[in-house]
Amino acid sequence: MALPAPRLDDRSFQDLVDDAKRLVQRRCPEWTDHNVSDPGVTLIETFAWMTDLLLYRLNRVPDRHFVKFLELIGVQLFPPTAANVEVTFWLSAPADQRLTIHEQTEVATLRTPDEEPVEFATTADLHITPTSVANVASAPASDGVVRLHDEALAGRQPFFCFAEPPAVGDVFLIGLDVAAPRHVVTLRFDCDIEGIGVDPSSPPLVWEAWTGSDWERCDLERDTTGGLNRPGDVVIHIPGGHEVTVIEGNPAGWLRGRVVESQYGQPEYSASPRILALEAFTIGGDADAVHATTIDEETIGVSEGVPGQRFRLQRAPVVPGQDVVVEVSGDDGWSDWQAVTDFADSDPDDRHFLLDATAGEIVFGPAVRLPDGSMRNYGGVPAKGATIRVDRYRTGGGRHANVAAGAISVLRTPIPTVSRVVNRRSAVGGIDGEDLENAKTRGPIMLRTRNRAVTIEDYEQLARTAAPEIVRVRGVAAEDDAGSGVRILVVPAVADDATGRLRFEQLIPEEDSLRRIAEHLEQRRTIGARVVVEPPRYQGVTVVARVRARRRFAPDALRDDCLRALYDYFHPTRGGPDGDGWPFGRPIHVGEVYSVLQRLPGTDIIEDARLFAADPVTGERGDDVQRLVLDDHALAFSYEHQVMVVD
Repeated sequence: MALPAPRLDDRSFQDLVDDAKRLVQRRCPEWTDHNVSDPGVTLIETFAWMTDLLLYRLNRVPDRHFVKFLELIGVQLFPPTAANVEVTFWLSAPADQRLTIHEQTEVATLRTPDEEPVEFATTADLHITPTSVANVASAPASDGVVRLHDEALAGRQPFFCFAEPPAVGDVFLIGLDVAAPRHVVTLRFDCDIEGIGVDPSSPPLVWEAWTGSDWERCDLERDTTGGLNRPGDVVIHIPGGHEVTVIEGNPAGWLRGRVVESQYGQPEYSASPRILALEAFTIGGDADAVHATTIDEETIGVSEGVPGQRFRLQRAPVVPGQDVVVEVSGDDGWSDWQAVTDFADSDPDDRHFLLDATAGEIVFGPAVRLPDGSMRNYGGVPAKGATIRVDRYRTGGGRHANVAAGAISVLRTPIPTVSRVVNRRSAVGGIDGEDLENAKTRGPIMLRTRNRAVTIEDYEQLARTAAPEIVRVRGVAAEDDAGSGVRILVVPAVADDATGRLRFEQLIPEEDSLRRIAEHLEQRRTIGARVVVEPPRYQGVTVVARVRARRRFAPDALRDDCLRALYDYFHPTRGGPDGDGWPFGRPIHVGEVYSVLQRLPGTDIIEDARLFAADPVTGERGDDVQRLVLDDHALAFSYEHQVMVVD
């Protein structure tokens, strides 16, 4: 791709003519006829045309030379990356037959007067199957013995699902007749509890599913039973690895409710819930979707049988992180050609090509004249007359697709029995394409590293190249008994809600991104160096503040402004004093809280502000401090700030 070169003089032909006419009015006021029919105006236009030719030449140097040098060393603009999101398809009624949500099912956000809808498409088929209860059992933590309750359930005889009294670790097992990966299942209970029970709004009970090697937690959509205190529904999202296993001789897709320790001093189970009846049914399914359009089997041209051919795709840019395969026709049918990063190691018979993702170009290997005068092909050349096509690629991307949770609500592809769609979490991973200024900065760094990782800066630069969807990278030298190594700490692109609030799991990079960075660095590291790619440690921080509002300023509006300001300032990717992400290892002072809140227009005075360290996983908080110290390579993460506004 030809990188866009800046214009040193942006005056056009008409600008030159207009400038000359203004000078005529100033220096020759007796010349009053400025129409195009006047011979003098014709001369002005002639000289303007000649000057425009000179400006055209001027605009090709010297920055253009620098851009061409970047092309010479192989610098290409990073393409935009596509946002990914999980979408829930809700059924209008419990599933009574198998339903398939096909790949490329389109969903979108609502169209508004100011914004166009953001479209997503599913990346794989989702098969939603009916489910029912096949087995029920319980296993007290005291002895771990599994006790089946199938006969009691069939005879509608009540039974206790936990020990008496319940203890942490007690489990209630539910076996579905089939495995239900990525299904949304409703467990409908008829139950009651004796004595004083738990807090119905936050019971110490989690739901888990067996995924082949361990129990994985299910996302809870809603629980109208109050922790199995009363008749109602428990709606859960079953993880994708759910599979059938055998418990007490009964093969089933097993789920379990497990008693855990209560948080913040809330009451625990004082008596076991008693189950009177139980049924299960499928009410929806979860599918991954991407903000990109998939193009299948696109013919891009016919080979001329010469080296260095270029073919342009119909749609650009191409979303990175996918395996693009080019197919070339021949006497024996279609052959697959594989993408490479360069042709340096390609032999004349290797079926290799380069992909310029930003421009959407397929480039085949060149022929190079060697010092002895002979010609050598780097990469194979498609035979003359061969048809060239791309099997599949995705195009799209951009940060505007990092929509908030609940923004996706339109089903573009009608599906019978599907009543609505929604994204439970915000979309992540969308990043705009690289601009020329950043490429000009990156070029000298790339030239220095020469695609090899020696210094920490080399590792950081190569990690960004391997995964453009990563917005922050930090390399850390590490040494232990096993030798020297490098830790690469990566932070993905994230999207927050209207108040700037993030969920902790959003900051965990995708496994695919970590894998691509690790593989890229493995081929370029120095011998003996160990490379570990992982997210950084996050230090949760909670601010509790009391703010007095100015006269005639709405307290609720000020509270929202305060929360937004705090979440923005203590933000891993756009917070901090410089607005480019909280600096690694920088301590947090309570004085910064006063500064952030005091500059808001509705703030009169900050009456009190306190700073707490918080664990973003467990939610536990420490004592209030004046200065919160972070580890050398840790980032701040806002966790449930609290602001009270007094009028």
